[in-house]
Parts: sequence; C-alpha cells; structure tokens
Amino acid sequence: MISTLIDSPVGPLTARARDGWLVGLAFGAQGGAEDDGALPEVRRQLREYFSGERRTFTLELDLAGTDWERRVWSELVSIPYGETRSYGQIAARACERTGVRAARAVGAANAANPVVIIVPCHRVIGADGRLVGFGGGLETKRRLLDLEAGRLALV
Repeated sequence: MISTLIDSPVGPLTARARDGWLVGLAFGAQGGAEDDGALPEVRRQLREYFSGERRTFTLELDLAGTDWERRVWSELVSIPYGETRSYGQIAARACERTGVRAARAVGAANAANPVVIIVPCHRVIGADGRLVGFGGGLETKRRLLDLEAGRLALV
C-alpha cells in the first residue's frame, strides 16, 4: 500500500493506492503520510482539476463498499462538472436498480466515499439548495463548487 500526502488549495489530501489502483483520497494528513512525491498521476490530475483544466478524472479506482454505496458513487460520478444534485435526486436515480429510496441512505454512502473530489460527493446538496453534510467542511464544499462554476480560481 502506498500512502502519500498531496498539498492542495483546499488543504492537504492523503492518497492511498494498492497495486496501481487508487483506493483512497481523503481530506487532511492521515496515517503518517508524507509528501514524498508518490502517485504522480494522481497529483497531476488533481493539479489540473484545481487549475480548472480538468473536468473528469481518468484514474484507475478500486473502491471498497457495499452494492448500494457503489451505486451511489456511480451516480455521483455522472453529475456533470459544475452542476449539483440533491440527495433525493441521487436516491431516486440509484433506487431504479436497488429499491433503496431514502435520501439519508445517499448521505451515508457519501460519507463512506473513499475518494473525495474524484467521486464528487461535493456536488450533492440539500433539497432546498443549501450546502449540507460534507466531510471536508462546508467551506471546502463551497470552494469546490465555486471552482467548478468558474467563480473561484484555486491555483
């Protein structure tokens, strides 16, 4: 397992990879990770994202989760850059195949998202348009959404 710290405009990110597959990207310095330059492709794509040059990621992911979580994460990846969806909208789409209907279940799957930013859980908002529930903090969520809307340059 490779674990490395990546500096970003929204604070440090800890990236983890196994056998060439990205298995984790989390806010903050975790597990003693150091900025050792590992995972150059992850670094490059994140740098391009933060500079506004990249709208989708092409990294190889190996995400551990339940069937429901994986379905929700698949829906998150389908949210276009610069757009948002409500928890209820994601639940409605995800339940087409699973039968689970609760927006709260989407919130739980978001909280379990192992690769923040890459699987864009920051694009999910409350039904009334408010920013709610984000492990990186609501200010970080706002900054990521403003970046994608072209209202903020992070790099």
